[in-house]
Amino acid sequence: MTKLPTGIQTFSEIREDNYAYVDKTKDIYNLIENGKYYFLSRPRRFGKSLLIDTISELFKGSKEYFKGLFIYDKWDWTVKYPVININFGSGDYSSSNNLKNGISEFLVDIADDFNIKINISLNLKQLIKQVYKTFNQKVVILIDEYDKPIIDVLTNLEVAKQNRLILGSFYSAIKASDKYVKFAMLTGVSKFSKINLFSNLNNFTDITIDKEYGTITGYTQNDLETTFKEHLVGVDMSKIKQWYNGYNYFSEPIYNPFDILVFISKKYIFDNYWWETGNPTFLIDILKKSRFYIPDLSNLVVTKEMLNAFDVDKIDLIALLWQTGYLTFEKMEQFDSGIEYTMKIPNLEIKNSLNNLFLSYLTGADIWLPKKSEIHNIISKKDIDSFISSLKSLFSTIPYNNYVKNEIANYEGYYSSVIYTFLSSLGYDTVAEDVTNRGRIDLTLKTKSAIFIFEFKVDLKEEAIKQIKDRKYYEKYQVENKDIYIIGINFDSESKNILEYKWEKI
Repeated sequence: MTKLPTGIQTFSEIREDNYAYVDKTKDIYNLIENGKYYFLSRPRRFGKSLLIDTISELFKGSKEYFKGLFIYDKWDWTVKYPVININFGSGDYSSSNNLKNGISEFLVDIADDFNIKINISLNLKQLIKQVYKTFNQKVVILIDEYDKPIIDVLTNLEVAKQNRLILGSFYSAIKASDKYVKFAMLTGVSKFSKINLFSNLNNFTDITIDKEYGTITGYTQNDLETTFKEHLVGVDMSKIKQWYNGYNYFSEPIYNPFDILVFISKKYIFDNYWWETGNPTFLIDILKKSRFYIPDLSNLVVTKEMLNAFDVDKIDLIALLWQTGYLTFEKMEQFDSGIEYTMKIPNLEIKNSLNNLFLSYLTGADIWLPKKSEIHNIISKKDIDSFISSLKSLFSTIPYNNYVKNEIANYEGYYSSVIYTFLSSLGYDTVAEDVTNRGRIDLTLKTKSAIFIFEFKVDLKEEAIKQIKDRKYYEKYQVENKDIYIIGINFDSESKNILEYKWEKI
C-alpha cells in the first residue's frame, strides 16, 4: 500500500520514497505554455507549497522525479533554469524590522547557493540580474505564502501597513526585471487590493478562479477513486464528500487534501482536522467590529468588486472568509451590471467549526450548553416548552460582561443569531430570514417530521406570534405533510433573556 504524504511539501521526497502523488503536471504544463507571470490564492494547507516545489524541480531539470507523469515526454530536459525560491511560511513578522531582516537573509542564502558574491545592499532586482549573468539563462522566481507577513499582523494595523509597503517594494523588482525572467509565480491565502500591494504586480495573471486551473491544488473525486482507492475500501464515500468536499473554483468540486490524508491516517474517524491546525481567532476580532449577522452566511450574494476589495485598511469579512477557505462559490451569474457570486459554506467540517466559533463569539467562551442528546430528544418529541427552557438556560449563562464590554449584543438580530448558531451547531437544518410571499420568517427549523417557525421580538409582548399568524408564514410549508409549530418569543432588553413565549400547532 502506498504511503501517505501527510505534511510533506517536498516533491523530491514524495517521488523518491514512493508516496502517493496526484499528478498536477498537466496544469503546470499549461501554465508555462500559456503565460509567464501567475498569482494563485488558496486556503492554507491546500497544496500550494507542493505545487511551487514541483514547478521548481521541473525548471531545475530533475527529470527522474517526473517519470510516469503527464509532463515527462513533453518537457525539454536539456535546458535547466536557475530558480529563486522564497517561502515566507516561517518567520516572525511582528515588526517591519523583522521582515526586512528576513528578506535580507533570504537573499543572502540564495546568493550563497548560486556562489554569487554579494554586498550588503543587495536587493531582489540585483540578485535576479546577477543570477542571469552567472548562468547566462533566464531566471525562474517562485514565492510561496507571499502575504504571510501581512496576514500574521492583521490585528496590528500599523505594522500591517509597514509590512505591505516593504513587500510592495520587494515584489516590484520582479516586474522591473522582466527581460531576465523566464517564469514567475506567487501563491498565498489572500489577494490584497490592486491599488496597494498588487499595483506592483499588475502584470501577474490571477488564476484563483480560472476554471482551467480549478483543480491545480486539492483532490478531485477521481483522485480519491484512483490514487487513494486502496486506502478507502469500504469507507462511506458520500460521507467523506459531505465532510471534506465542496470547494469550488468553477471547475469540479475539490476535497481539502490535508483532511483526506489525516482522515485516512486516523483510521476513518470524521473530525475537523484542517480547522484544528489553525483556528482563526482573528475572525472573532473582525466579527466584533463588523457586527455581522451570522445567519447571512447561508445565503450570501456578492459582487466581484466586493471580493477584490480586500486590504489591511478595510478588511472585508466576506472576502476574508472566502480567501481563507471558510466560504466557497455556489454559482456565478453574469449580468449587464457585472458578475455576482452566490457563496456557501463548503462542507460539514467548516459548518460545524464555524458554528462553534460563532457561538463562542456570540455568547462568551465558557458557557453552559445542554447535551446534544438532550436537545435532540426534546426536539424529536416536539416538546417546545422544554426547548424554550433550554434556551432560557443558555441565555442565562451568558456572562453579563459579554454585554456591557462588548458591542455584539447591541445590533439587531443578536438573539436570533445565538439561536440559529446553537441549532446549527447541533446539526439541524435551520433557515434564517426564510422568504415567503408575505415576508421573511426570522428562523425556520426543519426536522424529518416537523417544521418549527420562529419569530423573535424585543420588548414587544404578543407581537411575535401575532406576526406569524397575520402573515400566514406557515402556508409555505403546508404542502410538506409535516407537523407545523409556530413559536413567538419575546426577549427582555434588560435581563437579556426570554421574557415570554407562545406557541401553537397549526
